[in-house]
Amino acid sequence: MSRLTRYQTRRIGAVIIAALAFGVFILLNPKAYEYASQLGFSDNLPDYKLEQTKADSLLAKDVLENLAVKDKYTEQKYYRKAFYDSWGMTANGCNTREAILARDLEDVEYKAGSCKVQAGMLNDPYTGKTIQFERGQDTSSAVQIDHVVALSNAWASGAALLTKEQRYEVSQDPLNLLAVDGPANQEKSDQAADTWLPSNEAFKCQYVARQISVKYKYKLWVTPAEKLAMQKVLADCPDEPTRGLEN
Repeated sequence: MSRLTRYQTRRIGAVIIAALAFGVFILLNPKAYEYASQLGFSDNLPDYKLEQTKADSLLAKDVLENLAVKDKYTEQKYYRKAFYDSWGMTANGCNTREAILARDLEDVEYKAGSCKVQAGMLNDPYTGKTIQFERGQDTSSAVQIDHVVALSNAWASGAALLTKEQRYEVSQDPLNLLAVDGPANQEKSDQAADTWLPSNEAFKCQYVARQISVKYKYKLWVTPAEKLAMQKVLADCPDEPTRGLEN
């Protein structure tokens, strides 16, 4: 056997031993799940299940009652790349951000020869303000695309147990995306309904209904405090419908 062959054999043996050792480490150390999930390993743990009963009514208050109620899932740290690395592409070749801007803005102007939104006017749902959007390094951030159910909130309420493909859907679903006032979006950050609601009173019912719709669609749960906050909002609008759901 040549020296090259012996070298290759030792390298292959070392790789096999390392892989076996890592597998044993994962099995014996629960904290290793966090690291393993970031490397693309399975992150479905047996003590959590995505349970949900089917709603007979599509009113937000009724669908809310069909969501599971659990504490936050904290066994694995949230990381954004578990959902997506960059905006996806729509059927017409535009990315998701541009599609949402085109959907939510009025008087839209496009960059010449592309589907990029150059300018438009936003009737901001979170603040009630009218915002003039102009694409540019110093101006684009005035309007941002918000995940209505923040991705870290989704992660802590069941998305950690979804497949990578399902998490990608959560991040790109137009149901879970809104063009909104940049500062309001920054203020909201990853907060749930029990700690943050839009300052625009006229939009609170729609906001909560959309969150419930997203959670129902992807079988995510709510915490006790989150559910109570949603119930308080919907008490003022008992006929508020969910969005984008079918029985």
